[in-house]
Amino acid sequence: MPQLPPRIMNFESRCLFIAKWFLLLSIGLNIPALVTSASVTKQNQAFGSLKPDFKTVFSELYNILALDSLGLSREAFSEAVTGYLNLQRRGIIQNTGVLSIVDFSIPSFKKRLFVLDLVNEKLLFNTLVAHGRNSGQILATRFSNRSRSFQSSLGFYLTGETYQGQNGYSLRLVGMEQGINDNAYRRGIIVHAASYVNDDISRKYGRLGRSEGCPAIPADIHRVVIEAIKDGSCFFIYGKDKRYAGRSKLLAKQSIS
Repeated sequence: MPQLPPRIMNFESRCLFIAKWFLLLSIGLNIPALVTSASVTKQNQAFGSLKPDFKTVFSELYNILALDSLGLSREAFSEAVTGYLNLQRRGIIQNTGVLSIVDFSIPSFKKRLFVLDLVNEKLLFNTLVAHGRNSGQILATRFSNRSRSFQSSLGFYLTGETYQGQNGYSLRLVGMEQGINDNAYRRGIIVHAASYVNDDISRKYGRLGRSEGCPAIPADIHRVVIEAIKDGSCFFIYGKDKRYAGRSKLLAKQSIS
């Protein structure tokens, strides 16, 4: 299917994308199909016997949302979707319609948190997010799972419960990868508001302030972001770290890159 700019994508192309998306989910996630075999046959005939695959469908989503123009790397997106699908197959994700991606290959003065609405093909939020103070200055280049490291941890998380704490309304993160980020809950790694995460700070210092390892976000948007991603959605933190890709079991299968 030709790649059309998102704002001029015609009705027929969007219907084709949505149909392939739901067919892919029913096949790839091993859940009962929502259509009969007869209707699948008719759809395949309508598509010219086109068989949906992970690479095609998610590449289309990447293009529909124009994520490259916003700076999200295709590698970060590919890894995020791969892990999301593997977690989904295991029945771990409860809030399945939302996928959050933090791309730490982007400098901190740029918007590098992307919250995707997978059902409605929308970018819900694209905003600033801090990294740990011992992970680097402008870029996050060092990562750790250790307590008191004050470094960010890469990998896949499940969003946990919300609570009112010393940082205000906050969201706990539960690390899903042993030896990589599974110490996050004990470390108190959370999504929370921070006064050092805003455009004024980045203009003044050329970077954001840094956290103790938490993906802290702007105070003026933190509540609506947390409300959108809470209750068991997939939250992925990406960084330029070849060791992570080699260690992550969630990236070991079903690569779409």
